[in-house]
Amino acid sequence: MTSDTPARRRLRVFSRRRGVPSRARRRLGAAVRMLAALALAGGVYTAFAPGAFADEPKQLSATAQEGKQLYDNSCISCHGRDGQGVDDRGPSLIGVGSASVEFQVGTGRMPMTRQEAQAEKKKPQFDKNQVKQLGQYIQELGGGPQLPEGELVENLEDNPEAIARGGELFRVNCTSCHGFGGGGGALSSGKFAPALHAATPEEMYAAMLSGPQNMPVFGDNQLTPEEKREIITYITLQLQEDKDPGGLFNLGRYGPSTEGVAIFLVGITLLVFTSLWIAGKS
Repeated sequence: MTSDTPARRRLRVFSRRRGVPSRARRRLGAAVRMLAALALAGGVYTAFAPGAFADEPKQLSATAQEGKQLYDNSCISCHGRDGQGVDDRGPSLIGVGSASVEFQVGTGRMPMTRQEAQAEKKKPQFDKNQVKQLGQYIQELGGGPQLPEGELVENLEDNPEAIARGGELFRVNCTSCHGFGGGGGALSSGKFAPALHAATPEEMYAAMLSGPQNMPVFGDNQLTPEEKREIITYITLQLQEDKDPGGLFNLGRYGPSTEGVAIFLVGITLLVFTSLWIAGKS
């Protein structure tokens, strides 16, 4: 058995003293490597994901700046600052585009006087120039669908084939809600599809792009711009200008069905009064 001499004890103490700084150096080295790895990962993320950082605020055009002033005075209480929306008041306007603004504000549906099932058409509170300014502000704020430039029904008025195609597209995509004669119809929960008798081409195109109320959005993958123009041409030249779709009288432009009901009611009333007159004479 080896004796525990003073020399061995000094050797053990010396070894322990040397081990302390060795562990500290290892820990320090691990920490340095960890910091280096984090710095490297952050540099790679910064290089390949610059969009994660806030961009510089976009400079609004002069038209959009005018629209922002109108928005801040009339729309911000419901749709919030920068169009982010307000709970239980108004939805976000990011991504709706100027087409939605031109339909909702241009037809007087917005601003709403009160919360109800559906915003109804009424006299607009803004003129056409102000509507354009509001639409441009929302467009530059969050993007979205826009009305095309130029006349919407040009070069189609004298094209019977385009009008025929527009009628077919209208019957397939629109009559289930707006009716065959464009007279509108009731929907669920107090909502309704409005009549198209007084709708302008711009209103109809904007509605197809934005899908207001219960109306679906008809993007260019569902209906091409040319098909939208054909539908508008059919409505404008056939349903709004030509004769009623059926019957002799203008009873809601629903066709002969309303005339049949009217004739039945009038006929029954006349028969009742005639019976009473005969009974009184006898």
